Amino acid sequence: MSDDIRRWSDELARDPSSLVFLQLSDALRKQGQLEVALKIALRGLDRHQRSADAHDLVARIAVDRRDFDRAYSEWETVLKIAPSHVGAMKGLGYVCFQQGRLEDAERYLARAAAGGSDSGVNTALATVRRTSGGYSLPPAESVVRDGGNDPQYLFADLLIDDGQTALLLDASGLVLAGIYVDGDGHNVSQDVGAQLSGISDEVRRSAKHLDIGDWKSITFETQAAVVAMSPGSSDSLIVVAASRATPLGLLRRLLDRCAVRAGEWLKAPSKYGEGV
Repeated sequence: MSDDIRRWSDELARDPSSLVFLQLSDALRKQGQLEVALKIALRGLDRHQRSADAHDLVARIAVDRRDFDRAYSEWETVLKIAPSHVGAMKGLGYVCFQQGRLEDAERYLARAAAGGSDSGVNTALATVRRTSGGYSLPPAESVVRDGGNDPQYLFADLLIDDGQTALLLDASGLVLAGIYVDGDGHNVSQDVGAQLSGISDEVRRSAKHLDIGDWKSITFETQAAVVAMSPGSSDSLIVVAASRATPLGLLRRLLDRCAVRAGEWLKAPSKYGEGV
């Protein structure tokens, strides 16, 4: 990734009007260099004001900076330029969910689901529909702070990019929190948990055999996703998955954030209602 960033930076320096700023800025965003990424994106947007991808990029950076008003405005602009832009519809649904506007979130996500086959959209739509059908959800970032009602949505505000999902499993593979919805909109969380039952013991035995101490995390790649896992308290397991295009550094940061969230939840599970 660092070689790509260097190459894209050189190309942009040679030709400031190049669209390579999209790749460069997004790569920096994924590395967590949000201020630099935003600066490059805005410079590019000044030269390409009718670029839906440029506005979409600024919106994604805004979400990472927790600037939801800016993200909403940029994604609205994307839809004015490209009315069928699935990413903008999903983004608007995400922002509305964050703000507790469940009807608007469902409307945008339903449009996104009709316009593409992104399993992340189906996951988000299923989450919103189950939420709105059961109770009125406050802004997603208050789930931990104020005690949301359903552990299925424990990680909802941490999962931003396409294809991201997170689960918290107990030692036997029972899903304690999180949700995994497949491309057909089915909740397969328990199936995933069953497949991973006992994996912590296997990793622990392997680490002992290799004499490398206690394990802290493991990352691997499948045909469909990259997956990272880490042990939690009480023999629990945090599992995070993302698209194969996700940089490993970004996946590890997401795993760390989910681990912190899971630790807070495990300290006071009664605040969040029944398990999944």
